[in-house]
Amino acid sequence: MLLKSNINDLKNIIKSENVLFSKEERYCYSQDSTHVNQKITIPDVVVFVETVEDVQKILKYANMHKIPVIARGAGTNMVGACVCQDGGIVLNFSKMNKILEFSPEDMVMKVQPGVVLNDIKLLAEREGLFYPPDPSNFKVSTIGGSIAQSSGGAKSFKYGTTKDYILSLKVVLADGTLMRLGAGTIKDAVGYHLNQLIIGSEGTLAIVVEAELKLIPLPESSGIITAYFDTIQDATSAVNQIIKQRIFPATIDFMDNNSIKTVEEFYPSGLNTTKACLLMIEIDGYESSLTIQKEKIFEILNNYGNDYDYTADKIQMEKVWTARRSSFASTAKLGRDVISDDIIVPRSKLPEALSGIQSICNKYSLKACIVGHIGDGNIHPQIALNMDNDEEFKNYQGAKSEIYLLTVSLGGTISAEHGVGIEKIPYLNKVLDTNSIDYMKKIKMLFDPNNILNPGKIFKL
Repeated sequence: MLLKSNINDLKNIIKSENVLFSKEERYCYSQDSTHVNQKITIPDVVVFVETVEDVQKILKYANMHKIPVIARGAGTNMVGACVCQDGGIVLNFSKMNKILEFSPEDMVMKVQPGVVLNDIKLLAEREGLFYPPDPSNFKVSTIGGSIAQSSGGAKSFKYGTTKDYILSLKVVLADGTLMRLGAGTIKDAVGYHLNQLIIGSEGTLAIVVEAELKLIPLPESSGIITAYFDTIQDATSAVNQIIKQRIFPATIDFMDNNSIKTVEEFYPSGLNTTKACLLMIEIDGYESSLTIQKEKIFEILNNYGNDYDYTADKIQMEKVWTARRSSFASTAKLGRDVISDDIIVPRSKLPEALSGIQSICNKYSLKACIVGHIGDGNIHPQIALNMDNDEEFKNYQGAKSEIYLLTVSLGGTISAEHGVGIEKIPYLNKVLDTNSIDYMKKIKMLFDPNNILNPGKIFKL
């Protein structure tokens, strides 16, 4: 617990109006988008930082007094990655939200951590450029949080994830030291790639204060095919056939029957609720290439005798994606709480994984809507329950453990894009060997010997 003298010190270090310490103000930062069922405390103080120097001063002070520091963007993560377990200082980056430089010629953009992903995308697109990472909450989530969690999204199948678009970072270490990692060039073969070590480290190694992003040319055109299937096996088989035809869709997303029905109740979109599953296949490229891609995909879909449609109309495409992105909120119709998980398996194992997850949920009498990025094997089981109901929560814990065991047995891992946070710590040893975890802890202690940066996340020291 911070003393009144600590609060006064912080108000002297930076602008006093940027230091929030009333209980009501602090309470707003005690949760993120996770349904956390562990001991959580309200932060002792919330600090809005405006400059790199602000961050350096706060960290230097916190390190000296061994005060936990938790960096926070929009708070949209789903694994408890920015909640406080032992109080401390929450660093809010909403005032460090500037796009510092943009060079269309070099295809790079330099940004502060509080910049919203959608703003990056829109600015790039005005110059015919493209920043592909697109987590479902990209209209509100920030680049700092995206880097911390190594966010992915629907377009990861073709274009990769956040880690593929970070050229360089400026970070502040636990003792306040400022360090630049990487170079602002497409190629960089000088030394260890420490910037890649920071990506996905969930704010446990250093605090990102600036990022230089790689951009790529914006595809001239895009269109989306919605295709329904009678079985999951048919859907995955069709995806394999599409790829064998050397067609590389921007996205291949998936919704099971429960998801389709639930979304139609929440956000009526004209989806066919009678089929086992739906694929959303977005193609992009030159206008002239879309017709060829579309016709080849239609030939494949005809082999499965299924119902499909195509649109290149931007309004209609957005309607399709809004339906897909509404799946999490829609699942709330089935239960008071919704927990979205995040596993990934090799694409060849998808039928086993999807049917296995559904069987496990049925075994534990849990209502589940399953969606995912089928192109890369990333599955999001969205489970509805009442977490205050001891029996339901116990069933959920049992189901989650079995889902993770199934995932590992199929050659997958327990998180593709959400991260570990506090929620997945108990399952870390199912996917990482003891030596790997030990070396991660050694790296943590090298960067942060006093363990002040987001302590208790990813693993416990």
